[in-house]
Amino acid sequence: MSGSDKKSKFPEAPTPAAIPGNLLSSVAPPTQLPNFVTTSDTNPNVPPAPVPIQPVLVQKSAEPRPQIEESFSPAIPLSKGEPLISIRSPEDSQTTQSPESLPASTPDVDQIGDIMPGSGLFTWVKGAVSTGGILHRVAEKAKSSVDSMITTLDPQMKEYLRSGGDLYIVVASDKDVKVSPIREAFQTVFGKATVVGVPAQSNVTAEQPIGYAAAYAAAKQRIAHIRSNSELTNNVPVVAVEGFLHEAVSDKWNDLSLLVLSQPSLGIELQVQSQGAGVPTAAVAAARAGTPEDYQHHQTGFSVTIGSIMAASLQVPHTQWQEAATGVSRRETILLAAKSLAGSYKRLLAVSAAET
Repeated sequence: MSGSDKKSKFPEAPTPAAIPGNLLSSVAPPTQLPNFVTTSDTNPNVPPAPVPIQPVLVQKSAEPRPQIEESFSPAIPLSKGEPLISIRSPEDSQTTQSPESLPASTPDVDQIGDIMPGSGLFTWVKGAVSTGGILHRVAEKAKSSVDSMITTLDPQMKEYLRSGGDLYIVVASDKDVKVSPIREAFQTVFGKATVVGVPAQSNVTAEQPIGYAAAYAAAKQRIAHIRSNSELTNNVPVVAVEGFLHEAVSDKWNDLSLLVLSQPSLGIELQVQSQGAGVPTAAVAAARAGTPEDYQHHQTGFSVTIGSIMAASLQVPHTQWQEAATGVSRRETILLAAKSLAGSYKRLLAVSAAET
């Protein structure tokens, strides 16, 4: 087969340009990428111009400065644990100061300013405490906290810490159930008060008074007994406590305490009743039955006290029968009444001081 026959049997492939719709023919030639490297206008074959060198003048000082060597100062000296050499001379160490050469006394706080500079602080502190400033309030708060701690550890110290002041009160009785609540009440209201108890008797009423009038007469008798048998002036207030029976309704009895405060110099007389404790009708009937018919003070009460009957019935001391019967002691009832009495008395003192 000849060459011509081969060409006719296998025709030539068309070129890309001759093929209609060729994708490569529609793509534009690539553009040049941006160049971010700046080129100098100088010719790389030409060497750069030499930079002129200016001479530096060094001025030599007239006198050379001495070189200071830095030294390290440790927090703990190297000589720790070694005995220190005394800075005194042997002559000074042998000389001792005689007692006559010592100062006679330490300088006062007011004179420290002449000795120690910046001692105005002492004067300021002294003035702040004396004039009732913030330091005075801090000192009072600290004192109150200490007093509370002391009285908590030893309750008997309360009477010692709060005793004193300008108020002096006498209680017409030496029984602790009457004196201690009155003392606590007046010390609570006035801050400080001296309260003492003096025994006093009443012979104008029955042993067990019945009714307010009988209790008031017995209390006034106790106050008169105190003033007539002592050197108390009319300016000293006297407080009397008298227990009595009160019939609120038919056969319903209560045991109460009447508190009377008297101060004739100011024309003050106050009366306060305590909370009542219920008394069974059988106990009142037993006290009535135990009173003789020819009893001298039969009209004002009984010759047998309710306390003795209730104590025997409840098997407790006669001063604790109210607590055993009602859960509230007589001391607590007297304390509340005494606080009311002290508050009223304090108000009257303020009014009297304002009028004068």
